[in-house]
Amino acid sequence: MRIDETLLNEAKAYAARHGRSLTSVMEDALRQLLNRSTEAAERPPVVLPLSGDATGPKLTWAEIKEMSELDDIERVFGGARHADA
Repeated sequence: MRIDETLLNEAKAYAARHGRSLTSVMEDALRQLLNRSTEAAERPPVVLPLSGDATGPKLTWAEIKEMSELDDIERVFGGARHADA
């Protein structure tokens, strides 16, 4: 096995700082890499809402820039005014 010299030196320094053998550091690193790959493969995909989703108002950037008053924002989004407003 060939390992980049800089990476090997960093691993040796890490092992020395933590009072561990280089072998244990390399084994832990490999174990973590393999576990991370397995966990990522088993994790269900995340579905994020998209801007312009059918559930919300569709506004152009120009329309958003024109909404300078709180009343305009409430009219579009249907929100109630706060008591402190």
